[in-house]
Amino acid sequence: MKALFVAYQDTVSRTWTPVARLTHDGQLYHFSYTRGAKNLSNFVPFGRMNELDAEYVSEQIFPLFANRLLPKSRPEYKSYLNWLGLSGVGHDALEELARTGGLRATDSLELIPCPEPTSSNQYEVYFFCRGLRHLPADSQARSLALAKGEKLFLMQDIQNGSDDMALLLRTDDPVTLVGYVPRYYSAEFSRLIELVGADAAKVTVEKVNADAPVQYRVLCKFSAPWPMQFQSCEAGLYEVN
Repeated sequence: MKALFVAYQDTVSRTWTPVARLTHDGQLYHFSYTRGAKNLSNFVPFGRMNELDAEYVSEQIFPLFANRLLPKSRPEYKSYLNWLGLSGVGHDALEELARTGGLRATDSLELIPCPEPTSSNQYEVYFFCRGLRHLPADSQARSLALAKGEKLFLMQDIQNGSDDMALLLRTDDPVTLVGYVPRYYSAEFSRLIELVGADAAKVTVEKVNADAPVQYRVLCKFSAPWPMQFQSCEAGLYEVN
């Protein structure tokens, strides 16, 4: 069953906390708050879903998430799906939101997909390079020249003042920075590399969208063997009830 977590950014500390989970069982959408919401003293529930211990069920996707989907009537909709690497008929709302993060300029929320083992017991996630707009012009130019399937390399940004787990993405030779891994994946990617080894985990370029807004410029895939007893999004602040 597919799952997305809602991450909330505290306005003071700037840290991200998972506060809710959305799942779809093929027929119904299920929404519940996590332990993270209960641990935040300043957290305000969303809309009419104001009971932190309740589970909300709907045949239609909840407005909190529907408002983060691009309407099919928009003229750029086909281009948008192409940027995300999705077909017009072979995806669902949760998959679209997983690719975009459901970002909006009007709030401090982001949607985090929870990975599940593939049929071949692999850990696979797709993500867009972050922070490209803040990199030098030569990095932005190099991002446009990336090729599908090209391997990228992870570097720890240990002096990053806002995220001590930050992971940079670089090319091979010549070495050029082309962005960051989304911060909610940094710790998990690092943990997987420790478990399976650097050679078994890899980041490859899935798609380059020269005509897209910068946040949809470079789509990547991280893949690694799924270690025995490894769990994703199932403990601590991610727990429901």
